[in-house]
Amino acid sequence: MRAALVALATILSACVAAQDDASGTAAANGLFAMQNARSTGFPATRTALIPFDVTPFPYSGMIPDTDKPFLDVTDGERHGHSSPRGGIVWEDQAYRDHRVLLSIPAGFDLDRPAVIVVYFHGNNATLERDVAARQQVPRQLADSGLNAVLVAPQFAVNAGDSSAGRFWEPNVFGRFIDEAASHLATLYGSERAASILHSAPVVFVAYSGGYLPAAFSLKYWGDSGRLRGVILMDAAYGELDKFADWIAARRDAFFFSAYSKSTNDGNLSLQQLLSQRGVGFDTRAAATLAGGSVTFLRAPDEVVHNDFVSRAWTTDPLASVLSRIGGFPRPGAGGKARLKRT
Repeated sequence: MRAALVALATILSACVAAQDDASGTAAANGLFAMQNARSTGFPATRTALIPFDVTPFPYSGMIPDTDKPFLDVTDGERHGHSSPRGGIVWEDQAYRDHRVLLSIPAGFDLDRPAVIVVYFHGNNATLERDVAARQQVPRQLADSGLNAVLVAPQFAVNAGDSSAGRFWEPNVFGRFIDEAASHLATLYGSERAASILHSAPVVFVAYSGGYLPAAFSLKYWGDSGRLRGVILMDAAYGELDKFADWIAARRDAFFFSAYSKSTNDGNLSLQQLLSQRGVGFDTRAAATLAGGSVTFLRAPDEVVHNDFVSRAWTTDPLASVLSRIGGFPRPGAGGKARLKRT
């Protein structure tokens, strides 16, 4: 793990200069480009941390369905949030990071159908240490064979808090995904990429505490024709009605929830909500996640929640699930995708 963190620090160090320039100019100059196997399409994987204008945090509004401000604790000039799990979380430590992890895998081809994967991370996480190094999300996306790009916003930094921040507000996620398309086009190095990515289909992946921002993004953006599917990775901790309502309303999209004993009760409750809405579901993963499919996959009891994205019912489970999304094959990646389907 230490070696992985050192390597990642080297990989992303060039992005530091970009943190104070949301225009993307400094970000483009600070890109890390990692050479992977050559193939048609995009020649080499590019992964970068880019500062955005529209992000979940900072946030100073109210908590939805309450009369309580999000920042409800004051100590001199410091402001903090009372988290049910993490105690007092201070704004200056956890809620001021407006960077987003972007990744374009080698072989990504804009001339073929493409999709944007938005990753909602869990509690006590940072983009560098957990999403990129520990969970290997960019690498799993590349290995999946999906012709896709990755967008992973930073939520609470290294804190026991699932708050959605500005994603609690209407229209904010839509603005966020539009900005993501622009930054991805800069990362890709083509003006043509912007117009394609601004209308590209989107897939949500939420792990653990990422369920909360994912649920509110569904509430306010879920009726967009661009949202192709939702993947929960041991994430059915709450807001189950929002997921059930979306699944029932969007019968042209897929839903996939893989889970351990940690979210067993939540997944069973979600299944019950779907049955009440007349929505059927499967408990075995099909070869392809087709539109209208609803799947619940129970992992073995020995699976550890904290490792779920990297090791669950199989190694690299995220790559396995992403490889099952039909209609977006990436040139030259079929072998790896097949390996991850077992």
